[in-house]
Amino acid sequence: MALSTDYTWAWEVTSLKKRDQVNAEGATLSGAICQTFWKVTGTDSNGNTGEFSGATPFTAQNTPAGSFVAFEDLTEATVLGWIQSVVNADQGYADHITGRITAQVDLETEEDAAMPWGDGSDVTPDPAILDEGADEADEDSDPE
Repeated sequence: MALSTDYTWAWEVTSLKKRDQVNAEGATLSGAICQTFWKVTGTDSNGNTGEFSGATPFTAQNTPAGSFVAFEDLTEATVLGWIQSVVNADQGYADHITGRITAQVDLETEEDAAMPWGDGSDVTPDPAILDEGADEADEDSDPE
């Protein structure tokens, strides 16, 4: 189980939360990570990209004191390893992330097009422009 091989993936931790937690042995683990926020960017073979931001909680409940890594000794690679393990263990979640990236890449690669049977003056208008025109028409109308 994993993210799609259709993309090259770049991961980044964007924020962390920590707190002291008592593990199953009764030991207090100072500054244990309890929440991570992260971003993954997928790049296809043509250089088109999409991004997905996620949040993954953690607990030190089952972490033995002897294998606990102090907050100040953590590296981004270590935390990303934890996050990637969670994502890759849930194929539904990995597919969801890939789907969101694919939708962004698809939007990035779309382009307006004139009707092939027209003279080129009928390029599909940008919906934002249509909305602006409707607003202006509302302002110009006289309700009387």
